[in-house]
Amino acid sequence: MQRFVDLTLNGISQGAIYAAFALALVLIWRSTRIVNFAQGAMAMLTTYFALALIESGQPYWVGFVVALIAGFVLGVVLERLLIRPVEGGPELNAVIVTLGLFVALQALAAILFGSSYESFPAPFSLTGFSVGGTTVAFTPFNAFVVLAVLAVMLALVALFRLTDLGLRMRASALHKEVSRLLGIRVGHMLTLGWALAAVVGSLAGLLIAGGSLIHPAYMEPVIVFGFVAAVLGGLDSPTGAVVGGLLVGLALSYVSGYLGSELVALAALAILVAVLLARPQGLFGRTTERKV
Repeated sequence: MQRFVDLTLNGISQGAIYAAFALALVLIWRSTRIVNFAQGAMAMLTTYFALALIESGQPYWVGFVVALIAGFVLGVVLERLLIRPVEGGPELNAVIVTLGLFVALQALAAILFGSSYESFPAPFSLTGFSVGGTTVAFTPFNAFVVLAVLAVMLALVALFRLTDLGLRMRASALHKEVSRLLGIRVGHMLTLGWALAAVVGSLAGLLIAGGSLIHPAYMEPVIVFGFVAAVLGGLDSPTGAVVGGLLVGLALSYVSGYLGSELVALAALAILVAVLLARPQGLFGRTTERKV
């Protein structure tokens, strides 16, 4: 029973990290209709910025905030310089650009910071809680991760459902020409979507780095599992991203604990294929019919 509890708590903490990355993918998709495969590399780069500040003697939270700001700026710069020129062409062009960005940013990080493993601190204890004399595999830092992800989910739901800004962002992504005719500055909305998604991605990078070792490719597993979580929950749903992340985290934790860690990647692939076959729009996604 204790093993099951430990695996469940581990799945929740890991699932929250996948959910954070899935939220970034949902945000960029809802605001620009682009799947940004460079999201993980962008998050990795900003995490290194935070580590550089922390190692220079700055408090953890200074590095944390600077990483989020750096993510915002990086999102703006990349959208303006590299994505904007291809936005009017075939959708595949933007996807190819993000794949190129993924490779380029990883190479840039290796040049600037090296390829060796670096220890990244955590702002809270990594010792599990003690319940009835038994230490469970859920730490104060894990609790912080879960609460941070839930806060981001609620903020995104409020942004898209309750604010005029969120409505303009969604309109700009879905109907650019109509939005321009209505006076919406579509270019600004697309840039803002990239910037906000980069901030959420940077948060995911910081959360997975806490208390562990990082290197230029440390986000690669999160990219895969976070994408599976986003597809499972639905690329249009912040709530679906969190639910999908938690479900993927729990499923992979059970597979790793009971069947072996070598089957984790296969299990993620099986989840992705099953969702695409049974419910392509995801658990919380909705399909709409166009009336002619």
